[in-house]
Amino acid sequence: MTQYQTAGVNAPLKVFAFLEAHGVPASEADDLVAALEAGAVAGAQCQVVELGGMAPASWGALFSDGWDDGVTAVSEALVGIADREWSQRGGRSAGAAELAVHIADVRQRERADLVRLERFVRETVLPRTHPHTTARRRVLEALGEAGGLCTARTRNADGDVIICTLDAGHYDPDDKPPFKDGKPGGWHKANASIWNDLGAVCIPHAAL
Repeated sequence: MTQYQTAGVNAPLKVFAFLEAHGVPASEADDLVAALEAGAVAGAQCQVVELGGMAPASWGALFSDGWDDGVTAVSEALVGIADREWSQRGGRSAGAAELAVHIADVRQRERADLVRLERFVRETVLPRTHPHTTARRRVLEALGEAGGLCTARTRNADGDVIICTLDAGHYDPDDKPPFKDGKPGGWHKANASIWNDLGAVCIPHAAL
């Protein structure tokens, strides 16, 4: 039973946190949790009541009378528990509020950490990357600012997928780059790789 007791303690806290995150007032959350708990006890009471008159006949009338008295006692106890769970609703909102404050504090610290991390990447990491390189593209993707880059991709001789690092819309199939110079005209480029959209392993940005 210990595992059920532990789950029973943790479940309301999770429900309160979920409802608070969706703007449900604490008092209404109390009512919902109390209704669930009281309903669970009431469901158990219904199953206990059905045991009345189910004593084994071979055990005699005296045992049957005691059996039915036991069923009645357990049933009445469960009804009392359900009534108490329902009548005590509203007393949990303080705990729910404390949990909500804790969650809000954790989220605020996480947001502050993300702001500091973004500032570090933007002010320290990004300036150290060279234009039109895979390293710079990855930094821009991490910052969510790679939307203006070309999305054409291909595979190199090792089978690795590489993505163009030039600006979107640069491609011109008639503007061929000098092969040894490595500066693409309208062709795609990623570090030392230069390619156009005609290769079998190439995926042009127009197709994405």
